[in-house]
Amino acid sequence: MAGQEDPVQREIHQDWANREYIEVITSSIKKIADFLNSFDMSCRSRLATLNEKLTALERRIEYIEARITKGETLT
Repeated sequence: MAGQEDPVQREIHQDWANREYIEVITSSIKKIADFLNSFDMSCRSRLATLNEKLTALERRIEYIEARITKGETLT
């Protein structure tokens, strides 16, 4: 009987080791996904802010170009 239990116990230990390994991998993947989602939101926010600033600058440039075309002074 003892000889038959050793392979079974070995399989059980191997199964637990595999489960622990899978848990570590799963946890790591979740952490990476959380980081990427956070990074995505941060980038989107910063790009939106940059887009607003660029739009404001474009409007100012168009205004200045229109005044120059009309021959108005910029002061």
